[in-house]
Amino acid sequence: MGEASTQDKSARTTAQIEADIESARGRLAATLDELAVRVHPSTISAQVKAKAAAAVEERAGRAYVAASGMVDKVKAQFVDEKGQPRPERVVPAALVGVGLVLLVASRKRRKD
Repeated sequence: MGEASTQDKSARTTAQIEADIESARGRLAATLDELAVRVHPSTISAQVKAKAAAAVEERAGRAYVAASGMVDKVKAQFVDEKGQPRPERVVPAALVGVGLVLLVASRKRRKD
């Protein structure tokens, strides 16, 4: 087997060897160009921005789902299964809200 590969290599012409070298140079140049693009500051910056935007979108999505769930829980406290208001819970909550508004208004009057 060693003789066959030696014969194959010696049987190659100078033109074939030069063509192989030129092909290897082309592949090397393409690889170097790709590496230059990958390590260019603008490429790295764009990748970091994309990752940050994806992280923000993911967190915003999670926050939206959590807030939506909390709204549904609060709503369930004031509405029955049929969607009708529960007066025994709505009235006390409304009175507390009115009381807070009056408290804030009275504090503003004292400051003025």
